Amino acid sequence: MTSRDDNEENRDLRKPFLHTGSWYRMGSRQSSMMTSSQMIRDRSVSVLACVLIVALGPIQFGFTGGYSSPTQAAITRDLNLTVSEFSLFGSLSNVGAMVGAIASGQIAEYIGRKGSLMIAAIPNIIGWLCISIAKDTSFLYMGRLLEGFGVGIISYTVPVYIAEIAPQNMRGGLGSVNQLSVTIGIMLAYLLGLFANWRILAILGTLPCLILIPGLFFIPESPRWLAKMGMTDDFESSLQVLRGFDTDITVEVNEIKRSVASSNRRTAIRFSDLKQRRYWFPLMIGIGLLVLQQLSGINGVLFYASNIFQSAGISSSDAATLGLGAIQVIATAVSTWLVDKTGRRILLTVSSAGMTISLIVVAAAFFTKSFVEENSSLYAAMGILSVVGVVGMVIGFSLGMGPIPWIIMSEILPVNIKGLAGSIATLSNWFIAWLITMTAPLLLAWSSGGTFTLYMLMCAATVVFATILVPETKGKTLEEIQFSLR
Repeated sequence: MTSRDDNEENRDLRKPFLHTGSWYRMGSRQSSMMTSSQMIRDRSVSVLACVLIVALGPIQFGFTGGYSSPTQAAITRDLNLTVSEFSLFGSLSNVGAMVGAIASGQIAEYIGRKGSLMIAAIPNIIGWLCISIAKDTSFLYMGRLLEGFGVGIISYTVPVYIAEIAPQNMRGGLGSVNQLSVTIGIMLAYLLGLFANWRILAILGTLPCLILIPGLFFIPESPRWLAKMGMTDDFESSLQVLRGFDTDITVEVNEIKRSVASSNRRTAIRFSDLKQRRYWFPLMIGIGLLVLQQLSGINGVLFYASNIFQSAGISSSDAATLGLGAIQVIATAVSTWLVDKTGRRILLTVSSAGMTISLIVVAAAFFTKSFVEENSSLYAAMGILSVVGVVGMVIGFSLGMGPIPWIIMSEILPVNIKGLAGSIATLSNWFIAWLITMTAPLLLAWSSGGTFTLYMLMCAATVVFATILVPETKGKTLEEIQFSLR
């Protein structure tokens, strides 16, 4: 690289980075690279390897969310819990996630993306171990809070890290791996919950983070974070290995340097700074999409899914729920393939429109069921129709509203406010998720058709929001996105 002097040219290529903990030291383009270094010459392989390692965090995220469903009966029986006590156990992960979200941006800014993932992994492991040995609610609740705290940090840090390391033509697809991993984690919890008791399942929950911690030592820190912190040599080395040792990174290096030059890395960002007009639009888009993601009622719909399956005459609600998890994984995988081909905005629009139509079907089915006899053929048909609507909504959510708000949040927030603004956006998402989860049983007891109508209206509002306000970021570097928003 052009910034290396002769002494650095001769350093051992395997010397670790001081600031990133990575096992390689990119000092030259010598043809006599070590075999392990040659394995990551190709840009896509190098970036993909990094994404696959940090994707263990969202798998942990999903596993935490899916854990309570297959274990409810066993935990309630073994620890003599009431329904309200188990409901509190389930909701505490959201409370912990809100606390983690508040801290996530600042942690990621001060100690880096990899350091914050390391911090997130430790309470997750401790939390699962607390649950696995719980004899009463104290350890059960403490474990759930610790898990939630780690998940709150993960939910912000992983999409930001992926966005900052990915080349512009792959950023959307690689960013969607975040949500894909969440759905895989949920499905794994459902699947393993069919065979393992709740204590063993909790121990299995430690595995993603136990693998993540050593994996973090084999990947580079975000080059954009290193540049912001003034670590010029490590920034260029990190970017070089991500793009390939034979790739000319001069243009990208200069773009990143220009982007961070105007902001002082030592200056703390305050809430009052977010009132500046230049930050209003990216803040509105980033926070707005993450709030609308949860206002769509996806958690309320999934909460009621097993009852819908039962009302449709499906005997095994656990198997049906597992099937729904598998559909989520497949649909999110399709989104991963589409997002860099069709663009973010069109997928958001199609996704929210599909969810709106699906929720109209579900609401109409429930309104109709309230006026017909339970033993009639029309009642049974409406039950089947409600299942079709729920599946359609889950597919629609997975195609766009699931992964893309996190991608856009990580792309659109300016680098100098990303820590604070990202924390606010992530906190908003978790707060609305908690609110929807807590109010869903009350709303459904009031009126199932009315509840799904409210969710449908939120999805319709998202169609308008995405179509009119959300900018297209496909194919642009993060620096180009920031310049276009000024």
